[in-house]
Amino acid sequence: MKRLKFDPHHKVVIPIEAGENVEFRLKEILVPPGEKISLKKDFDPGFTGGFKDKAGAIERVARNVERLANLQERLYAQDTYSLLIIFQAMDAAGKDGAIKHVMSGVNPQGCHVTSFKAPSSEELDHDYLWRTMKAMPARGMIGIFNRSYYEETLVVRVHPELIAKQKLPQNKVDDKFWERRFDEINDYERYLTRNGTVILKFFLNLSKDEQRRRFISRIDEPAKNWKFSVQDYHERGRWDDYQHAIEEMLNHTSTEHAPWVVVPADNKWFARLTISEVICEALESLDLKFPQLSPEQRAELQQIRAALESER
Repeated sequence: MKRLKFDPHHKVVIPIEAGENVEFRLKEILVPPGEKISLKKDFDPGFTGGFKDKAGAIERVARNVERLANLQERLYAQDTYSLLIIFQAMDAAGKDGAIKHVMSGVNPQGCHVTSFKAPSSEELDHDYLWRTMKAMPARGMIGIFNRSYYEETLVVRVHPELIAKQKLPQNKVDDKFWERRFDEINDYERYLTRNGTVILKFFLNLSKDEQRRRFISRIDEPAKNWKFSVQDYHERGRWDDYQHAIEEMLNHTSTEHAPWVVVPADNKWFARLTISEVICEALESLDLKFPQLSPEQRAELQQIRAALESER
C-alpha cells in the first residue's frame, strides 16, 4: 500500500512565470514526526514562502484547482484510495474560505464536507470517534472534515468540564488521559492509512493580532455579522490555553503516516496556495491511473461501437 513519504527537506517548487520559481522546504510548514516543536518559535503565521505579493499565488491556486479536478477524477475512477482532509484552526483562521476556493473545481459527486459542531446527545452516547467514523470517505472519494476528532484534544482540553458529559467509566483528567487520546487517534489513523485512506491534516496557524483584525472586520461589515459569535470572543480569552493544547496535539499526533501541516494563515492567499499545493502533491504521489480494459473488453466495446454505427 502506497502512502505519503515524509521528507522535511523536500522542496516545494511553485512556478510563477516562465523561468521563475518560488521554493521553500516542507520543514517550514510540516511538523516532523517524533520531534518536539514550539508553535510560537518554529512556525510563523505570516510566512509567505518567498512570494513578494499575492498575484502570483492567486494565479497558482487557480491552476491547482484545475490540477486537483483532474486528480480527483482519476482518484474516483481508480477506486483504490480515499482522501481525508482535516482542517483545525482557531476562529477566523479561514477554514471555510480555504475549502471553498481550493475545492471549487472538484466534482461534487466525489467530495463531501462534514462540519463537526458540539456533539449531540446521541453522539455523546458513543465513543468520541464514532461520529467521525460515519463520515469517512469511501474509496475514490475526498472527505473534508471542518474540525474533527481533534476537538477532543483541544476544546475539551481547554474545557475539561466537558468530559463529564461523555459518561466515561473513568473520567479522571490528567496527563495520562490525554496521552491515551493521542495514542487512540494515532492508532486509528494508522488503521485508516493501512486500508487505503490518505490523511492530510492542516492546522491553520493564525496570529492573535490577525484574529483581532478579522473579528473587527466581521463586526464592522453588516454582511459579515453572521460570521461573528460572542462565544468566539470569549474563547479568544483562552488563547494561551489553546496554543498549549494545539502544540501538544501537533507534537503527539504528527506521524509518518499522517503528518501535520502548519499552514501560515495570516495571509489567506498563501494559506490557500499551501493547502492546494500539498493536496495536489499528495495525490500525484499515488500515481493515480484510469482503469485499463482487457483486450477482451476492448474488443467488446468495438463490437458495440460497430452496432451503434449500423443504426444510422
